Amino acid sequence: HTRSRGRGWIQIQLLPPYIYLNLPAGKSTLLYKLKYNEDFYTVPTVEFNVEMIEAKKNRDKITLTVWDVGGQIKMRAHWRNFYQDTAGIVFIVDSSDIKRLDEAKSVLEQTLKSDHLRGLPMVVLANTQDIVGAAMVTEITEQFNLIKSCSYQDWFIQPCSALTGAGLVDGFRRVAHLVKMTPENNNIKET
Repeated sequence: HTRSRGRGWIQIQLLPPYIYLNLPAGKSTLLYKLKYNEDFYTVPTVEFNVEMIEAKKNRDKITLTVWDVGGQIKMRAHWRNFYQDTAGIVFIVDSSDIKRLDEAKSVLEQTLKSDHLRGLPMVVLANTQDIVGAAMVTEITEQFNLIKSCSYQDWFIQPCSALTGAGLVDGFRRVAHLVKMTPENNNIKET
C-alpha cells in the first residue's frame, strides 16, 4: 500500500499519489482532451473540476484523478490549501502567450518555494505548441532558468497541445515515472 499524496491547480492522482497543474494555460482543455479525446472549448475555471482519466500509450496506461483548480489571480491564494502531501508537479505554460511567460515564470518560482513542494519531481507542459510563434521548449527552459531553479528536483519539459492532444500522454507518463522513481514512492506500479 502506498501513501496518498495530494495537491492543487490540476491535481492528479496516479493511483495513489497526486500531481497538479497551474495558471490559465489550457488546463481544462487539456483535462478534457485526455479524458474524452475530443476538443472542448471551456470558460475559465472559477472553482475546480474533478475527473478520473486514463492516459494510455500502446498497451500501458496510468489512471489519474485530476483536480483542475482555477488559475485566476484571486484563486492563487487558495492553491496552498492543496499543497500538503503532493507527490509531484505538472506545471502548464501557455507557450503561445509570450507576454505572460514572465508571469508564469514568477508563479512557478513562488510555487516551488513552498516547503510542501520543494524537491518534488516536476514536468512542465509547454502547451499550445500547435500555434505558430509559440515559444519552443529550449526558449522556455532558458527563460524560466529551469536548469538552475530546478537543480534540487527531477524535472522535464514536454511540448504539447491541449487542442490536438500531441505530447499530453507522454508528459503525464513522464511525471508518473519521475514520481515512481522517488524513494518514498518506488513501490508504485504503472498498469
